[in-house]
Amino acid sequence: MNRNLSYFLLLLLVVVFILGSVVYQQRHRDVSLPGTNKQYYKIVPLTIPDTLSFAGEEVPLDIFYVREALDRELSVNTYWHSSTLQLIKRAHRWLPLIDTILLHEGVPLDFRYMPLVESGLQNVVSPAHAVGFWQLLKSTAKEYGLEVNNEVDERYDVEKSTRAACRYLKKAYKKFGSWALVIASYNAGQKRIARFMKQQKSESFYDLLVADETSRYIYRMLALKMIFENPEKYGFYIEPSQEYPVIPTRSVEVKGAVKSWADFAQKQGISYKLLKYFNPWLRKTSLKNKHHKTYRIKIPEAPFNLTDEKLKE
Repeated sequence: MNRNLSYFLLLLLVVVFILGSVVYQQRHRDVSLPGTNKQYYKIVPLTIPDTLSFAGEEVPLDIFYVREALDRELSVNTYWHSSTLQLIKRAHRWLPLIDTILLHEGVPLDFRYMPLVESGLQNVVSPAHAVGFWQLLKSTAKEYGLEVNNEVDERYDVEKSTRAACRYLKKAYKKFGSWALVIASYNAGQKRIARFMKQQKSESFYDLLVADETSRYIYRMLALKMIFENPEKYGFYIEPSQEYPVIPTRSVEVKGAVKSWADFAQKQGISYKLLKYFNPWLRKTSLKNKHHKTYRIKIPEAPFNLTDEKLKE
């Protein structure tokens, strides 16, 4: 009897020890991982709010396909972890400049999410040859005041391209009187959206049948707005030190020709690579500047002007 009791107590102690170890490891894992268990271990449906607005306009979430379209893009951008994480980090560098221009130009601040959708805040080139943060076509860029030629392409200039995009957006708003239609027209073109409205006898974007890419466009912006306004709610935990900082620069005026941008960069104490990073609108290794225009070249301040050669000195 005593022997059986001893075996039972020993077995009980072993079970308690094992359970205790499991609980300890689980708690230790919870502390070291971001988010809650529910967010981290389970792919769960996300809550769609009862109300949502964009640029001061209410989104009609009572319409089932509107609600489901937002649900789709919110899920994609929440669970596409690496892409959205990088976007949040990158936005910390560029959104202060973009926000300032939007406010100055009188464009709703919610349009800060448009270049996130267009380009991921990168100077990319689309298959249709749209360029830059705002993905402007050559003809559109020239129409709204940007210089585009084989030496200079201001679509790559974040500040100037943002101002050009603002001019487009304000002109489109005068035409449509709806920011949702403006967004659709930015993706599909003003003429096409106007034609759809006439053919379908509708004045609301949310009632229009448009191409899938155009249809998803506004919901991507809405989803990013929700995530950026409350990143931790969607599982993104980023310390301020992990965000990409705004880099201070100084400007150097150039009014004539430049035989070699590499030599120019060297005289400024930076590498050619750094010169092109801060001035991607310079498209050649030299500048003829036949019309003697004045260009402002951005040079990064210390410590962002470091090069490998400097570090080895």
